[in-house]
Amino acid sequence: MKVLGLETSCDETGLAIYDTNQGLLSHKIYSQIEKHAEYGGVVPELASRDHIRKTLPLIDEVLADAGLTKQQLDGVAFTSGPGLVGALMAGATIGRSLAMALGIPAIGVHHMEGHLLAPMLEEKQPAMPFVALLVSGGHTQLVRVEGIGQYTLLGQSLDDAAGEAFDKAAKMIALPYPGGPQIALLAQSGKKREGLIFPRPMTDRPGLDFSFSGLKTAFLTALHNALDNKEFDEQFKADLALAFEEAVVDTLTIKCRRALEQEKVSQLVIAGGVSANRRLRQQLESKLGQIGASVFYARPELCTDNGAMIAYAGAQRLLAGQTSDLDLAIRARWPLSELRPLTE
Repeated sequence: MKVLGLETSCDETGLAIYDTNQGLLSHKIYSQIEKHAEYGGVVPELASRDHIRKTLPLIDEVLADAGLTKQQLDGVAFTSGPGLVGALMAGATIGRSLAMALGIPAIGVHHMEGHLLAPMLEEKQPAMPFVALLVSGGHTQLVRVEGIGQYTLLGQSLDDAAGEAFDKAAKMIALPYPGGPQIALLAQSGKKREGLIFPRPMTDRPGLDFSFSGLKTAFLTALHNALDNKEFDEQFKADLALAFEEAVVDTLTIKCRRALEQEKVSQLVIAGGVSANRRLRQQLESKLGQIGASVFYARPELCTDNGAMIAYAGAQRLLAGQTSDLDLAIRARWPLSELRPLTE
């Protein structure tokens, strides 16, 4: 089955074709980062308009790269939530219209399920059950995965997501949007500085929930103190970035280890934009390796929003006979726990 995937939940237009026999045939991503950078974040109306402008040309490109025509497609998968309503509507409308015109089934895909399953596109794949850390600009969640559509929420951020905290910290020190990669890049030239150690929030108490708002406040306080004492220079800026990145990574690592031990599983999947962070990958592999656990993740270009993950997730559900009605509602919020199991 050859499935076209459309991802338009936020500020990236992702298109891909996944073949259930041959794997990923082609994928393209158009990023709107430059368009939104001047505003310091995503402007929903601009995002929606750009999806409308870019989706159809990208469909033609992925078909050409795969050596296929529209008539050779067997199904269409599109992101139906969670995300920005206007952006979701752009992709869903195009996806449903194309499927109707071709007389093939369509399926609405949960954005976070797409991320969660993205490592299945790699040669090294986890076996279920496993624990997944979904970590991005909008989500920080730990989920037990028994099978596709069988998800149990173990813990989540009570305030800012990890990616959101990275973006806000970056903005405080005048780094470009998006902030996560910029903080990581700056941290490479950072040094450990005495007295510049941030808290690892909620790691001193039981449970698997996260909180990053206090860490963000600690970052701002350290910045103000440095400015007041005239200590802020380029090296201090890098040291600040390093201390912040280490605090986030340590917090995520501690909670992931706790989740694996609690659930008595030995495989961790990390997915979402922040999962591309090198320090996070290295720390998880090192610390979890000490307890005999393995870490799985997608290649960097499939960590951020992309059509390949939507095509893969949609293909699994289409193969199981699941389809979406034409009146499928777009959902800005959509808990993973509400998804249908692959087999019922």
